[in-house]
Amino acid sequence: MITIALSKGRIFSETMPILNAAGIYCEEDPETSRKLVLKTNDEEIQLIIVRASDVPTYVEWGGADLGIAGKDILDEYQGVGLYQPLDLNIAKCKMMVACRKDFNYEENVKKGMRLRVASKYVDVARKHFAKKGLHIDLIKLYGSMELAPIVGLSDVIVDLVSSGKTLDANQLVAVEEIGEISSRLIVNKASLKINREILQPMIDKFTNAVAN
Repeated sequence: MITIALSKGRIFSETMPILNAAGIYCEEDPETSRKLVLKTNDEEIQLIIVRASDVPTYVEWGGADLGIAGKDILDEYQGVGLYQPLDLNIAKCKMMVACRKDFNYEENVKKGMRLRVASKYVDVARKHFAKKGLHIDLIKLYGSMELAPIVGLSDVIVDLVSSGKTLDANQLVAVEEIGEISSRLIVNKASLKINREILQPMIDKFTNAVAN
């Protein structure tokens, strides 16, 4: 049995065409089903629905053989038991630094000012500002990131930006790009060594589906 870990929402919806192209069809819609384990048309393949941030954990610790997770999650997770054989080029967005429109980010950076940074991607934020030689105070949040600069909790935020509409609606602006984000196929390294004859063909199916 091959288990693939997925999360609900955009990643799942954009993964379905790839799975279908690989000949895998899910029998239920995870957005309406309460089941956490979903069957497919192949009795040897099942999908499990987990929180996006938990996908790498399930794969690394053997709860799933394969998974699909955003580069943002993987960069923050930094697991050692994961192999990333394929960029699926889905769920694309950018990791950005953003602030209030009236905050002069460039000037503060130039002066080497200590910044208060709010993000749920604290490791990514820490490394980014360390490369710039800036001292920061990190504030970890789990949601409503845009609120932090508005109420004065932070000077800037580090977060994913897609269309930028949420930033604009809250009088914020993206001021620096940290990196491009997309979703990756991840594999348990141990499983790949032990079950290569089963998992490698699955990886090849994903590769061909993305290429076509």
